[in-house]
Formats: sequence, C-alpha cells, structure tokens
Amino acid sequence: MIFDLTPGYDELPGIKPVVEKLRDYLRGELADYERAHDLGPETVFDRSVLQPVWKRSRELGFYGIHLPPEHGGRGLSHTELAALKEEVGASGRTLYHSVLGDMGGPLRAGAIFAYATPEQLDRYLVPVVEGDRACCFSLTETDAGSDVRAMRTTATPDGDGWRITGRKVFSSAGPFADFSILVARMAGTEETYSAFLVDLDSPGCTVLPGEVPLSGQHIESDIVLDDCYVGPGQLLGEIGDGLRIGLGRVTTNRLLHCPTVLGHARRVLELTIAHAKNRAVFGGTLADLQSIQHKIADMATAFYAARSMTYAALTALDEGRRPSTEAFMCKLFVAENAFTIADAGMQIHGKAGMVKGSEIEWLFRRLRMFRILTGSSEIQKNGIAKALLR
Repeated sequence: MIFDLTPGYDELPGIKPVVEKLRDYLRGELADYERAHDLGPETVFDRSVLQPVWKRSRELGFYGIHLPPEHGGRGLSHTELAALKEEVGASGRTLYHSVLGDMGGPLRAGAIFAYATPEQLDRYLVPVVEGDRACCFSLTETDAGSDVRAMRTTATPDGDGWRITGRKVFSSAGPFADFSILVARMAGTEETYSAFLVDLDSPGCTVLPGEVPLSGQHIESDIVLDDCYVGPGQLLGEIGDGLRIGLGRVTTNRLLHCPTVLGHARRVLELTIAHAKNRAVFGGTLADLQSIQHKIADMATAFYAARSMTYAALTALDEGRRPSTEAFMCKLFVAENAFTIADAGMQIHGKAGMVKGSEIEWLFRRLRMFRILTGSSEIQKNGIAKALLR
C-alpha cells in the first residue's frame, strides 16, 4: 500500500469511480446542504434534516452500497467498503455518518439481514435501505458494557410474545430511530439472551435523551422499557441467538470501525499540513521549522502504519480467513495512534486549534473517544494476549 493523503485506490479498481463520485458529493452538494442548514457536529438534528440526506445518498447509490444486490446494494468487499468509510471520515462533513448508512441506516442494521424473516425484511429492513425508516442497536446498559452478560433487561413470556422491562443506554441513532434491535435476557435464565425488533412508539417504550458524549454529538438515547409487549414476529432469529446477533460479527465490526477513524486522522493531517504551510512565524512559516517537520513526519508515519495494517487485515477477511487477533491489534493501534495524531495536530495549530468551533478541536475530542468506544484499548490488549497465550 502506497502512502498518499488522497488515495488513488489503484489496488481497488472496481471502487475508484465510486470514490470519485462520493468525493464530489461530499465536497459539493452535501457541503452546500450543511451550510444552508447551518449544521455543525454539535447541532441537534431532527428527522427532517437527516432523512433528505439518506434519500439523496440512496439515489446516488451510496446508502446501503455494501449490501448484496438482492437487498439493493453492490455486494462490496470489506476492503471496498473500508475505502468508502475512510473517505466519508476524511471529508470534514458533519453528516458523514449518514451517507453510507452508519447512523440509523443499512450499516447500523449490520448482520441482521441474515437472521430476518421475509416479513421482517419487508416491515423493518427494506424501509431502512430505502431511507424511509431508521434503526438503532440497544445492547449496552449502565452496568453492562464490556460485560454484556451483566444485562438486566428482561423478556418475560406473555402468550405467543414477550413483555420486556429494562433500560438500555448509548443507543446510537436512537433520537431519530423508528425501531431498535434490542437484546434482552430471557426471564428465569442467567445465560439465555434473545434479540427483538422493538418499535420505539410501542406502549411501554420510551425514548429519552441519552448522555452527550465528548464529541458533543446529539446521537445517543436511552431506551426505557416498562412491560413493553413484542409479538412473535418481532423475535429476531431464535430464542438464545441474542449475543450471537449482538456480538457475532465483532471481528468484522471492529475492523470496519477503523477506516472511519483513519479518515478522521487523515483529515487532521491535511489540516495540519495546510496550517503549517500558511502560518507565518519568525520571518517564515511553521513548515520551515525542523521541530514541526519532525512532528508531521511522525504523524504521517503513524497514519501509514495504522492504515496499512487495517487494510491488510481486511484483505485477509475478504480472502476467507478470520483475522480475529489482527482485528484486536488494528483497533488498538488505530485508536491509540489516531489520537496521537490529533494531539500533535492540535499542538501544531496552537491556540487556533484548541478553541471551541475549531475543526481540529472537534477531531481531537472525537478521536479521544475511539480509545474507549467499541471496546477500550485495554479490552483489545486482553484479546491479543489471550490469543497469544492460550
């Protein structure tokens, strides 16, 4: 893999035209849309702002592009999808998460297409692909994060269906979702978990504003269930499939979170290089100073290493291998080095980079979060060590 801040993707010839079309959309039409609506990363979005982006991205062929043709996509490889995720992450767009369907769309639905019945496909998933409905995923609880088996949300049998009671937190896309892919423990058991498709307007289901994360994005909800009834047609897969559905694609998901973060890190590099070239100091520019040159060299080298190992692992996945240890390594290395890049970028920007409203300041906060999100760096180290020492 050749280093380039604007990758040509010569190794992925099938996706090159899509990348160019995507870049044009991100720089042009979507940028204009965000300016017209005065959108920033900490804007409180409502459905009326987001849905036109879902629908337009669908018209252009981006929304759900990773899905197989029978579900309206192009059946992309993991590596091809990663390239597109990197591009949206590097775009600097506020609504980067809505173009491919990360936030409430087909990417959020993930692997549940494989478990859904024809009726569930028609009722829930096809409308998501079309941009008519949105979903969230509800697994985490206040005392059940990395230790998901500590969850206390419970599904109790009631006739052919179940009554669900409990509280889920950090349901990303919850503020504008129509339904949740929700995992609950089956009443009377300690180790049996099932997944349900829960309509968020159901009696007994309340969507509350979630905690606002460090990034300032208003994208989280708490899902509170109080004797909320779900029918037999809302059970996803079989009873006991809950953790398999919730965690079954963990290696793939862990790897596919990395390209978006790499895109953010790439954006930091681009902004920092431009700033160094244009910032006048001591009769020259920041870029003339060897100390700044060395920092930028370190940032670029860390980015290249993180990007290379991520795409190597994705290539292995596409070849039918299971790079589970490598996925832990990629998540760890990308998270730690992306934040190091952001920290160096802020240092080079100086005061201009640390003020609220600076893009560098927002990227710094966003990349700090990734050291915890989708499994903390310590969890990744546990996985690596376990694989090596077993």
